[in-house]
Amino acid sequence: MQVRNLGSTGWQVSTVSFGSWAIGGTWGSVDDEESLAALNRAVDLGVNFFDTADVYGDGRSERLVSKLRNERSEEIHVATKAGRRLDPHVASGYNRANLTSFVDRSLRNLDTETIDLLQLHCPPTEVFYMPEVFGVLDDLVQAGKLRYYGVSVEKVEEALKAIEYPNVQSVQIIFNIFRHRPAELFFQQAKARKVGILARVPLASGMLTGKFKPDQTFAADDHRHFNRHGEEFDRGETFSGVDYQTGLQAVDELEAVCPAGMSMPQFALRWILMFDAVTCAIPGAKRASQVEENVQAADLPPLSEETMAAVDAIYDRHIRPQVHQRW
Repeated sequence: MQVRNLGSTGWQVSTVSFGSWAIGGTWGSVDDEESLAALNRAVDLGVNFFDTADVYGDGRSERLVSKLRNERSEEIHVATKAGRRLDPHVASGYNRANLTSFVDRSLRNLDTETIDLLQLHCPPTEVFYMPEVFGVLDDLVQAGKLRYYGVSVEKVEEALKAIEYPNVQSVQIIFNIFRHRPAELFFQQAKARKVGILARVPLASGMLTGKFKPDQTFAADDHRHFNRHGEEFDRGETFSGVDYQTGLQAVDELEAVCPAGMSMPQFALRWILMFDAVTCAIPGAKRASQVEENVQAADLPPLSEETMAAVDAIYDRHIRPQVHQRW
């Protein structure tokens, strides 16, 4: 397992880490024992960074990650998120009382006295222009409830604004073969400020696994069924905002340039790791076999210039018109 520095935390984290949205909910059926097996297999294979959130299964994901950490002797860094419990989800809700309440709840779910890394959970853009919010996070660090904090964002604009705050250690942003824009300006700025980058939705909600069919169906409680057009939350969270049929067409062409010896998920993850500004990719997994396939990407050889150029051409042809300027 390869490792990279995360911001100025001093942590060296596995370049392929573990995103825990799927084991919480809104990804169809999930079994806690199977989820724990996947989590443990990740640690076995060198994963030391786990990303979760208080709303993933209403705390279910946090509790599973806590159980993992309590049962393992290895050093494990856990990041969680706060903010999406707000209803309505508005900027004014990001106040001291609410953020403190959310943090206290996550501390209980994670069975810990201090959260390793707390991230604002895709707040409204306005929040990034409210320095008092980041002042609250500074106070929570001083109180010993947080070690560090960062943000999870939808838009490059939000990422660029967030890193103006000196104590933001990490930015979690959608970056994958279907989302190239963060690499244009944001990566350079983040590197200059020594801010870590967590590449979320790295497999475009599973589209980049190459396993989906034109007539694919998803469970009623799976966001890939109910949020394709942004009905419940930002459209970009589902298939990275790409129209389903367009995504399938692009994947067909990507499979033709996938290097021999790599599966499509490994190809997609290795592409992300070609960018040295990225700290880690955080693919989700509900089964140990998925973890095993994902983690192998960390040690695969670099992609060739020809392969990288081919990916760019496919993106420009199919994906750029739909997503590039939206996020």
